[in-house]
Amino acid sequence: MALHHAAPGEIVDVRPLGKELRDSKNTTLLRSEHLQVFRVVLLKGEEFSDHTVPGEITVQCLEGLVDFRIGDNKVQRIAAGDLLYLNGGQPHALKALENASVLVTIYHPRQSLEPMGDHTP
Repeated sequence: MALHHAAPGEIVDVRPLGKELRDSKNTTLLRSEHLQVFRVVLLKGEEFSDHTVPGEITVQCLEGLVDFRIGDNKVQRIAAGDLLYLNGGQPHALKALENASVLVTIYHPRQSLEPMGDHTP
């Protein structure tokens, strides 16, 4: 069975999972040529290890409490309702201090194969 990704104009429910969080899995909600949106579910103590993505990202905590590490040292605690933005290529990791879910949006930049020129009329 193929995974369902939201179509343009489709409403997607991103409310907190509440009691269903413990039995939920990471889910990609939307995937297009330049944009990906997914929910990451982390149970208390679980980690999403160091990684980078080429495009800019936002991470919004929907529920729970998460330590978000940027680079080697900087740790920020994000709680339900907090939104964090990162430039592309920044190494980061997450660790759940409580059962948590976060909404991650990644911009995948277009890589044009055409040379950039003067496009003024």
